[in-house]
Amino acid sequence: MADTALVVGGTRFIGRHVVEDLLDNGYEVTIFNRGTHDNPFADHDDVNRVEGDRRDDTDLKAAALSVRPDIVIDCVAYYPEDVRVAVDVFADVDGYVYISSGSAYGVEEIPKREGETALCDCTDDQATDDSHASYGPRKAEGDRIVFEAAADGVNAMSVRPCIVYGPHDYTERLDYWIDRVLTHDRVVVPADGQNLWHRAYVEDVASALRVVAEEGEPGEAYNVGDRRLVTMEEMVDLIADVADTDCEVVHAGERELAAAGLSTEDFILYRDYPHVLATDKLAALGWESTPPAEAMARSVADHRDSDRDGSEHDPGRDAEERVLGVLDTV
Repeated sequence: MADTALVVGGTRFIGRHVVEDLLDNGYEVTIFNRGTHDNPFADHDDVNRVEGDRRDDTDLKAAALSVRPDIVIDCVAYYPEDVRVAVDVFADVDGYVYISSGSAYGVEEIPKREGETALCDCTDDQATDDSHASYGPRKAEGDRIVFEAAADGVNAMSVRPCIVYGPHDYTERLDYWIDRVLTHDRVVVPADGQNLWHRAYVEDVASALRVVAEEGEPGEAYNVGDRRLVTMEEMVDLIADVADTDCEVVHAGERELAAAGLSTEDFILYRDYPHVLATDKLAALGWESTPPAEAMARSVADHRDSDRDGSEHDPGRDAEERVLGVLDTV
């Protein structure tokens, strides 16, 4: 008899890939969600669905009783209380895995290591706040709840992804850059293009969650990210390579950007100080990552098949043209 897996969420981005990975590895899968998003597995006979609100304790308990999962992957625990309830409801499963975040780390170190790099503090106000500013503190508090639950005998673990990219990414962060490369032969990259913001291919995040559920140690956190990092300039070049197109990367510093009313922060996926996560702990469990060229090729192919263009992150092509004009006169 196949092992059973319950995915809390399971329809949008990471959760969707988690379901596919679990199916590929022989699990009987049930997704639990409110049904507010299209279900990509609606016609899939091997994926069951239980409707409910994960923030309603009764709904979550009903899902646990009806599915009786061996493992639980929790994709939509955004508040500490979500985790607190989940580790109680799923106290008897073989593995409960909470998706935390690299944003849970509270200090800048290179690389950030599980159990060594300090986590964010979380105030009572932050624990219930839904702003971007409180995201890291909320995730860090969820980690601490996982650790406390494990100390009480619950098989609870945490996975901390960095920036996740790949097919079906509704955030469209990478789509902005893919669209730029496919549409223009010159692309403005802020600063010297050497900044590092660790990214994780979504299929690798999905497999990491399963591997941690199967092989992880209760009470432990595991970083996940591409094993080989690429700079922003290398990312743009990689997009051009797999798309088989020519694209000139044009570096623009603060002065050139300011001439067009822009700054480095106007460019999505730019980060001044490097954000790098150590991934050796996860790799020691047998997890492997997809080579960047292969991951990017799949991402570009999915972009071309979608209607995503990343326009919500667009600093304005007119402004970029002004930057290019300034640079061309230097």
